[in-house]
Amino acid sequence: MEFIAALQNLVTPWSDDLEPSVAELEAIEIELPLILAERDLLDAQIMTLDRMPTEVDEQRLRRARRRVLAARTALENRAAHLPSSGGAA
Repeated sequence: MEFIAALQNLVTPWSDDLEPSVAELEAIEIELPLILAERDLLDAQIMTLDRMPTEVDEQRLRRARRRVLAARTALENRAAHLPSSGGAA
């Protein structure tokens, strides 16, 4: 019987480019409040999937929606104040 083994370096060669760049990490850090707010909203929505939402659930959903909107607004305002790169002058 012959054993067949996959040579990992031939299938998925390792590259130094697999790590995120500094710019990508900074972009993630800037968007982190929105990411966390959306995660909280998703958690609140998941809790109400299999039952009727109670008043506390409704409050949690409203609060989470407001946080998402506030985080999106802050992110858009931040982008509006940044100098644009390229384009017409």
